[in-house]
Amino acid sequence: MRKLYWNFRQWQTRRKLMRLEPKMISNYQLNGEIIRFTRVSSSTVISEKAHLKLAGYVFIGHYNFIEASNGIQIDEGVQITNYISILTHSSHVSIRLYGRAYVTESNLIGYKKGAVHIGAYSFIGPHSTIMPGTNIGKGCIVAAYSSVKGDFPDFSIIAGNPAVVVGDTRTMDEPFLKEHPELQNHYNSWAK
Repeated sequence: MRKLYWNFRQWQTRRKLMRLEPKMISNYQLNGEIIRFTRVSSSTVISEKAHLKLAGYVFIGHYNFIEASNGIQIDEGVQITNYISILTHSSHVSIRLYGRAYVTESNLIGYKKGAVHIGAYSFIGPHSTIMPGTNIGKGCIVAAYSSVKGDFPDFSIIAGNPAVVVGDTRTMDEPFLKEHPELQNHYNSWAK
């Protein structure tokens, strides 16, 4: 009887865990608007949704944190993989400067805030952090585990901690477009 009870408890636990598995939500709804062809994981946390502008054809994978209090714009076709933080404010300096007074003071010195923009058809690799005030151009790739802060031009390959431009995606795309010229019109439709 004890073994039967143990197997039943294991089965119940497995069922609960299965229900907790993240799911992709297609045609995601944001601020009352359905965003066609955009998929967002049920495990992604979006804080301050009213300040998020999200285009169509976007993919936002599992276990991400998107904090949009100071504005985030994610353009068409962006892919945000997994375990990524996109932040529009940071208190990493001011908490040390103020100590306990941090929670009672306003207009904190060292408190960083700024909007984030991710350009069309860019790819954000796993475990990356996008800091406040960052602008990523269209057609960029952010390598996994990058800490991204600042302005990055279109078609940048961005990598490192702190992240820097290490290449150009057009150079990477060129051999594919030569081998498959039928794709050139699709590419030009957003890249030009």
